[in-house]
Amino acid sequence: MGSSKPKSRLEQQIDENLRKVYQQDAEPEMPDRFMKLLEQLKEQDTPDGR
Repeated sequence: MGSSKPKSRLEQQIDENLRKVYQQDAEPEMPDRFMKLLEQLKEQDTPDGR
């Protein structure tokens, strides 16, 4: 599948951008309840609750 011909800079940019789009789409958004839970855990981790 891989060719021995080096990719042009334009082809490299296209590959990078496609990878970014697919990666963003593949990563599910974290639900609000998990974000709140993480916030609570961070508050417990600090000595003064901030």
